[in-house]
Amino acid sequence: MKSRLVFRLAVLALAMPVFAATAGAGTRPGGVIELFTSQGCSTCPPADKLFEEFATNSDLVALAYHVDYWDYLGWRDTLSNPDSTDRQYAYSRSFGTRSVYTPQAVINGRIHVNGAKRADIADALDELNKAGEGLSVDVSVQQSGDSLMIEAGGANGAAPRKAHVVLVFFGPPQRVDMKKGENEGRSITYWNSVIDVKTAGVWRGEAAKYEFPANKIAENGGCAVLLQAVGKDGVPGPILGAAIFRKTDEQKQSLK
Repeated sequence: MKSRLVFRLAVLALAMPVFAATAGAGTRPGGVIELFTSQGCSTCPPADKLFEEFATNSDLVALAYHVDYWDYLGWRDTLSNPDSTDRQYAYSRSFGTRSVYTPQAVINGRIHVNGAKRADIADALDELNKAGEGLSVDVSVQQSGDSLMIEAGGANGAAPRKAHVVLVFFGPPQRVDMKKGENEGRSITYWNSVIDVKTAGVWRGEAAKYEFPANKIAENGGCAVLLQAVGKDGVPGPILGAAIFRKTDEQKQSLK
C-alpha cells in the first residue's frame, strides 16, 4: 500500500499544472500537510524540496509555516513570523511533546512525522485514512465578485461536530538566496509559505455557508480553509475538512 500511495502522489504532482487556480469545489482532498520549516535549518532543504511536490498536488492541501527560532544561527528567515512558531508550539501541547523541531510535518492535525521523509508522510496519510481519520467533511471555496464563498457539508460518522473555520493565507512561490547561516550559498524556492492565520467562524456539524472579503487573497496569493477541531485549552486538534484557493495573476489584477 505504501509504494502505491507514494507512486500516486508522485504522478499527481507531475500531472498538476504549476500554481494553477484551484477551488476544491466538490472534491475532498486526500489530506492536509502542514510543514514547519526554516531557512536557517540545515536539515530543512530536503523537506522544502519534497514539499514542492505536495504543494503542487491537487489531491492535497499543503501549507508551509516558517518558524523564527533558528534565526539566531546567522540568517533570519525571510518568510518567518512568530505566529507560525506559536502554531507549532500549540501542536506540541496538543501532542503532549516537550519540544519542537524542524522539519516537522503535521498530518491532518492529528500526528507528526519528519517532514523530509516521503515514506513517513505517505504512511501517515494512508494510516489515517484507513483508521477513518482522514478528511470527513466536504469543503469548497471559490471567488464570487469581491467575496470568498465557503461551503461546508454536514458531519459524518463519529467525527467531532464542532470546529473552527480557519483561513490560512499564503504567498506565491518565492526563490530565496541564503547568504549566511547554515544554508549559506543555497538557493531554494519556497511554496505556500504561510503569511497569516485567522479563525473566521465556527462550524457546528451542519451544512453551512460563509462569506469573507477576497482582497486579502489578492495581496497574498492564496488561501486554505481548514475545519479544525479545537481542544478545551485552545490547542489545534483534528482537521475534519479542507479546501485551497489560489489567485491567478489575472484574478489578482481584478481585485486591485
